[in-house]
Amino acid sequence: MKKQLGTAAIAALVVAGAALPAHAVTYGTPTITLSSSHLSGAVGGVGDQTVSVTVGQSGADVSALTVSASASSRASVATTGDVTVTGTGAVRQLAVTARGRGYTDLTVKVTGLGGKTATKTLSYAASAAVQNPADARYFSGASDSSAAVDVGGGYTVVADDENNVLRLYDRARSAAPLRTWDFSSRLGVTKEVDIEGATRIGDTVYWTGSLGNNKDGEYKAPRNTVFTTTVSGSGSGTQLAYGRSYKKLRDDLVAWDEANGDRYGFAAGTAAGEAPKQIDGFNVEGLEFAPGSTTTAYLGFRAPLAPAVPGGKALLVPVTNFDKVLSSGSEAVFGSGVELDLGGLAVRDIRKNAANQYLILAGPWAEAVANGDSADPYALYQWDGVPGHAPVKRADLPTTDPGGWEAIVEVPDLTAPGARVQLITDSGSADLYGDGVAAKDLTHPEWKKARTAWFTLT
Repeated sequence: MKKQLGTAAIAALVVAGAALPAHAVTYGTPTITLSSSHLSGAVGGVGDQTVSVTVGQSGADVSALTVSASASSRASVATTGDVTVTGTGAVRQLAVTARGRGYTDLTVKVTGLGGKTATKTLSYAASAAVQNPADARYFSGASDSSAAVDVGGGYTVVADDENNVLRLYDRARSAAPLRTWDFSSRLGVTKEVDIEGATRIGDTVYWTGSLGNNKDGEYKAPRNTVFTTTVSGSGSGTQLAYGRSYKKLRDDLVAWDEANGDRYGFAAGTAAGEAPKQIDGFNVEGLEFAPGSTTTAYLGFRAPLAPAVPGGKALLVPVTNFDKVLSSGSEAVFGSGVELDLGGLAVRDIRKNAANQYLILAGPWAEAVANGDSADPYALYQWDGVPGHAPVKRADLPTTDPGGWEAIVEVPDLTAPGARVQLITDSGSADLYGDGVAAKDLTHPEWKKARTAWFTLT
């Protein structure tokens, strides 16, 4: 007969079990990763880019982990107190408020349970304050922005004249590109096309190279390129597909000018040894279709002026079969040159809206200097697109900040009071961080950036 445990015996066993030591909880070493190890901001910047910080720790709920900056190598640029981390989940957002121009290495630390920690280094670069910072944003990944096309939904595709990459940006944010395309292989080139102008008709975007020599006066065939891309989708869903190219437009222009008495000196401006950005040089920087036309497009020239003397007029040359040039490779046919009084300035971009209201971004013909561009002024002119009609100045643009104004994103209704236009700079020659290094030569793409800003037209 089996013996049964009594109530007292059972109670004694329970008490004994409760007295046994509990199993100790162990925590692993925390993990920390940064979405980028390099970040750029600006003194006084509004909406500067952030970095995502992903953390974890075995044995611990992620909400128990804390993230902070524990050290800064240069407090004059940013201190640990200038670093803000938001969020409580596995992914946090880290922002930096710049104190001064320059570089600093920030140590980002995650502290987990059990007193265990881990760190990563964020290399941070801050550019100087600019005028009207609330209206400024920065497109990172490249610094030599040269042309832009609106693709709807608050997004734009931006070209760069130092490479052939097209980049999709959110127009309202300081951010890296959402998507990129490089059609170099389809174009059959390994060097830059020197993209300087763009316009859109329906789902087709037309892009043009500068067509001129390089800065050393050497002919480089890739620059003699115009090409198309086809847009599908819009906004953040935009996709581009390669269309067609044409590589004889420069030759066609020179032949046309020679046949018309060398009025604009295109043969001399394209001769070996001739730099393109001279008052009598040869350099295309604008492209837009004529009013109501899908066939005639204006090429806007940075150089030459007409005549090629100080105070000369800006030059547009209409290509009357521009659509056929790209769609079937037809030799270009030209109309009479259009000479516009822009106060001695040249065309840096030209763009129109659906109502055929044009804005011309006027700027210097001269080559950029160390901190961004020459000391010449920039201005916006309104025009109706009709040869013989005079453009009207709508705004003078600030020139004290780094970079030269280079691209118009979109033309608003120019009859609306307080109309605002968004422009983008070419900041490739600018010393953004005070170390004497031009932005185009910076090692890390996260530090390369072009400023975009909104201006109210008067």
